[in-house]
Amino acid sequence: MLVTRSRSDSVQALAPGLAMTGPVKMQHPVQETSVEVPVKVKARNLNVFYGEKQALFGIDLDIPSNQVTALIGPSGCGKSTFLRCVNRMNDVVKGCRMEGLLELDGKDVYRESLDVVNLRARVGMVFQKPNPFPKSIYDNVAYGPRIHGLAETRSELDELVIGSLERTGLLEEVEDRLGEPGTSLSGGQQQRLCIARAIAVKPQVILMDEPCSALDPIATARIEELIDELRQSYTILMVTHSMQQAARVSQRTAFFHLGKLVEDGETERIFTNPRETRTQDYISGRFG
Repeated sequence: MLVTRSRSDSVQALAPGLAMTGPVKMQHPVQETSVEVPVKVKARNLNVFYGEKQALFGIDLDIPSNQVTALIGPSGCGKSTFLRCVNRMNDVVKGCRMEGLLELDGKDVYRESLDVVNLRARVGMVFQKPNPFPKSIYDNVAYGPRIHGLAETRSELDELVIGSLERTGLLEEVEDRLGEPGTSLSGGQQQRLCIARAIAVKPQVILMDEPCSALDPIATARIEELIDELRQSYTILMVTHSMQQAARVSQRTAFFHLGKLVEDGETERIFTNPRETRTQDYISGRFG
């Protein structure tokens, strides 16, 4: 299966005025381009239930490789539920069950033979609030490679830790205090430490559940720059309530409402020429 790539990597020029003016009406409607990109994650007729309550209804969605896909929509619309389906974090929620198809690289994520531990190594996750382990900065990043046996020697482990910290732009800030607790870092540094911890196990997909909601604007800008760099190597699926952030960092956007996928497509088109009235109303702040 294939999806289309955006003509532009971001719509940063649109972002500053989104909250006030809504979608920008362009003289010529934005058309999605025909450059094909492989699909990394595919959902078909995906339904999720928490006990008797249905949270997702018949979701059909393709997540392309090496792009940032933003999931937007009001609180409680199913964005995080969908996100947690990809690495089966919903398995630990009592009473949660899933129906339908969810594939990673063309293979069913919910097949009985799947090793869930290996799945969660392939699909990393960064949560809303930074959650460093009560360990040193070094051990936070080394934890995953140790339990998954990715390093046979201390020098190999050092290389993984240093490389992950370097990719997140954190190494220069902490290289002289790797033995100090991860909790001693600032909020923005802690979130980058959590991202370094996620990429240390060499995942293919990174899930981000509102990764900047607890951060100040400067720390948010650092995380957004990092996300743009990481997409060269990883497929990123991100939940955000910030329309400006979705416009700045994502190539594709999916709008959820009341557990249903209303519309998805290239971010530029979604924000400038949405096909659904509900999408335009949400983006322009009329509800949500």
